[in-house]
Amino acid sequence: MTDESWAGWYRDRRGSDAVVLTTDGQQLRIRVRGVDFEGESFDDLAPVAGMPPESGMVALADGALTDCVLEWDLPLPVLVAGTLQHATLSCLLSLRRADPDLHLALHLDGAVYESARAESDFAAALAAVQRILPDGIRLQTCIACGFSDYFPAPGRGLSGGLACFRGAKEAYRGAAGEDDVLDLWDRRSGFVQEVWSCREFEARPADGAGTGHRGAFPLELA
Repeated sequence: MTDESWAGWYRDRRGSDAVVLTTDGQQLRIRVRGVDFEGESFDDLAPVAGMPPESGMVALADGALTDCVLEWDLPLPVLVAGTLQHATLSCLLSLRRADPDLHLALHLDGAVYESARAESDFAAALAAVQRILPDGIRLQTCIACGFSDYFPAPGRGLSGGLACFRGAKEAYRGAAGEDDVLDLWDRRSGFVQEVWSCREFEARPADGAGTGHRGAFPLELA
């Protein structure tokens, strides 16, 4: 996978700093005040080995960034009447010691489609955006892909816990229900960010075979 970089801002009680978020679709990386952080989820960004931040430079909880706000924009592919276009997704994430709050706003052709102000994770926020899009407009990212699913268990995390089955496409096309996904789990190609997209994207079916454990998008299971 080729890296993507998204310009944004890091804010906390000490002030605001311009930052760049970089991802290969799996791992997230960001430099804050000269210190590099990385992780597989936005709420698990920890200093890379050998680069501990100076005391008081940033707030950490269990070794990960907290008590801060991250704000950034990223290009998001959407299908409009079958034609691929690129919208802009504005992300506002408040990382708190309790639960993070996430707000997404999709900018497309002069209109803005927003999630709730305090979504719990990227899957829920992207589903909220999809539900209010006009007919004929579909997100084309991993959360909407016909080869992605979550492990059949309560909870899924803020981001990055979405399994990709692009290496077992035919088998996943027949998956309907958690037992089928469990049988395929060890054949996953890895985990991906919900906002990522690759050339192997295939739209998720509305029902039946191929809906796996989480169901159709955006009518997925919690």
